[in-house]
Formats: sequence, structure tokens, C-alpha cells
Amino acid sequence: MNLSRATITRAGSLTLPPKRFQWVLDKLWSSKQQRRQLTLHGYDTQQLLRSHGVPVPRAILAQTPLEARDAVKALGKRCILRAQVLHGHLDKLLFEGGLRGGIQTVDSPEQGLEVATRMLNRQAISENMRHRSLTVNKLLVSEGLAHGEQWYMAMTIDREKYCPTVIVRKCDHSGREGNISGNNVSAKGASFAFGFTQGITDEVVSQISRHLGVADQEETNLDDILTRSYRIFKETDATLLEISPLARLNSGLFSCLDARLVVDDDAAHRQPDLFRLRDTSQEVQDEVRAEQHNLVYIKLTGNIGNIVNGAGLAMATNDAIGLHGGASANFLDAGGQATKETMIQALGIVLGDERVKAILINIYGGITRCDMIAESIIGAAQEMTLAVPLVVRLQGTNSTQGLKLLADADLGLHVESDFGRAAEKAVQLAGESS
Repeated sequence: MNLSRATITRAGSLTLPPKRFQWVLDKLWSSKQQRRQLTLHGYDTQQLLRSHGVPVPRAILAQTPLEARDAVKALGKRCILRAQVLHGHLDKLLFEGGLRGGIQTVDSPEQGLEVATRMLNRQAISENMRHRSLTVNKLLVSEGLAHGEQWYMAMTIDREKYCPTVIVRKCDHSGREGNISGNNVSAKGASFAFGFTQGITDEVVSQISRHLGVADQEETNLDDILTRSYRIFKETDATLLEISPLARLNSGLFSCLDARLVVDDDAAHRQPDLFRLRDTSQEVQDEVRAEQHNLVYIKLTGNIGNIVNGAGLAMATNDAIGLHGGASANFLDAGGQATKETMIQALGIVLGDERVKAILINIYGGITRCDMIAESIIGAAQEMTLAVPLVVRLQGTNSTQGLKLLADADLGLHVESDFGRAAEKAVQLAGESS
């Protein structure tokens, strides 16, 4: 989506200073990026790698402690238990009960049973989770492979050069696999861009080999991993294939000890098998519910609920609330829908967040007329219990008629036509309700 200063100014009648305007665009891009991707669990990604001939450890998926014990017994003495979560740094997961780390090394089936009991069906948190916590209901039990150096390797798109690229960084530690995650890598690294058509060429392999210090006899193995990985990356419409870590085994060969695949949501119709692997239990449930009703909802950290039409207006609204000392609890874009049913769903999602102390509906009527939007809001408000104050700001086509309808409805709504005053009112009411 390409937005200019004029786009947001026309939509919201709000003039932003250049730095604040850029902040709005950055937030908009960040929010849309959070939504527009499918992330596969490590076990699904490793199975995809395995099916394409990329070397990965033997592994068994466990959903109960007894299954984890049996997996350790089947795979051998030393095994790695990895929590299967889609958010948060694995090495920084904190489980209820006090266990730290989503990657655990065990040396016997009995220890596997004990550790799995402390991980499975337990709530876990991590510093960068957008949720408060997640329930870990699956573990990937992998054989422990003796290895030396380890790297973080990712295949993604270089958006400045408009081409795929391989990013390689050396991990900070070597030795026990359980101490390593894709986030525990040194700041220094290198990227190697290549063409979509040419793919992984001999020159690309040579450049990466030199960076990794790979001997000639090991280069064929690395070439094979890179070539097959790019085939997966291209065939799945991926935006990111992350191998973390890529380890040099004691034999001198490389193995992908863990991996993660991220796929563009726009590829859903081309990749139905992949999208059937989506794990909505790992997502924010309000966001999943909104998607089912063709709404865009992103949970934020404040206490003012927002319902708007248009992503640009949504971010401008969040910014205006911030300028008046408040903070948004969500980003909810209702798009061009103005039916009573849409408003009921939108209000229901926002009101379901107990943090919300006031709601701001900020609508710019373009194709959809403001009087139609007002009728939808009135219809929804009459059928629902509004437990918090509701501010409605309308601007655009038939806004005068729409505002009059809302004022005459006698539903206790706070009606405003000015953007700034509407945001200020929402902040004031949220403060009074807290």
C-alpha cells in the first residue's frame, strides 16, 4: 500500500509534522507485516526440508510426556526437546513452574519424561510475545548430533535490491545445542544476494563457503543445502526460510537443526496444503475472530478501542490519541463495510477486551455514506450493551446527516465532527472510566 501525506490528510483532516507522519507510516507497515504472513511450526518446516532432501536430524513430534519419553528412547540417549511455539524467543521462554528455556537437552527417557512434564500443557511467556502467554501443546524431540560451529542462516527477500538473499551470521556459542537459538547470534554477519532466475549459482556458494570457512570437500554439501532450500523458498512463495542453527557436524557435513518457514498470505490460494497447517491456537484469538468477519484487528497495549475504515486512518487515529496523552488498545479496520452486523462484530471484539475504557469510532465516508454508517452504529448500539463510553466522529459524504442521526438517537453517544476533538474526548473519557 502506497500512502502519501495527502492520503492521510484527505482521509482524516489531520495535518501531521513530517517526523510524526513518517512514524505513522512505519507503524502502518509494521502492523500490516504482522498480519500478512503464515508461520509454520518447526516440525512442519523440518518435514518440508526432509522431503526435499535437506539434511535434518531424526525427530519425533510429542504431545504428551509419555510420547516424549518414548521418542527419546527411540532416538537414542541424548535428545533435544523443542517447544513448538510461533512467538517469542525459544531460549527465553519462561514456563509456569519456573522452567526456563524452550530448548532442553535430556540424556535419558526418564529425564525426557520429567522435562516434558514441565513443558507440555504449560503456559509460557517470552519478552517479545504480543500475547501475555501461550500454551505449549507440542514438543519436537530431535536426536542430539555432535557438532562444532553453528550459524544462523536465512533466505529472504532483499527489498532494496528486489531479489532473494541469503543472510549468514555466526552463533555466539558452540557446543551444547540446547544453548543455541536463532536469536542468539553475533551482530556481525553477511548477506549474499542472487537472482530469481539464476538461483543459487556456483559463485554464491563460493562466497558463502569462504565466509563460513568451508573446506573444498565440504562445499558440495553446502551447495546441496542452499540449492534445495531455494527450491523450497521459491515453490512455497516464502518470504523467509530460517535455519537456526545450521551446524557443522563432527563429520564435517552440515545439518539443519531447527527451521522456520514464513509464507506470504497472498499465496493462500496457491498453497492450500501449507495453509492447512496454520495453527490458530498460537495466534491472538480476537485477531482470528476478526479475520473470520473480514475485519483487520491488531491488539495493542493501551485502553482506548478504535474502529475505523482504512488502514491509514487507523494509524492516524492511533497517533492522534497518542498526541492527547492516551494509548490505543487496538487497530481495527472495518474497511468499506457499513452494515449493522459488521458494527456488532467490531464492537463485540473491542468490548471483549477488558482493558478498553472508551471506544472511538472514526469513519471517513467516501464510497460508503456517513448516514448509512450512522444507521449501522445506531442499530448495533440498540442491540448491544455498551459498557464503556463511545465517541463517534464522522467526516465525508453526508456527514452532517449522519451526525444528526447519531445525536438524535439518544443513546448516550458522544458525537464529534473534528478529528482532534474526537481523539481528545476519547482520551478524557478513558481516563474518567479508569
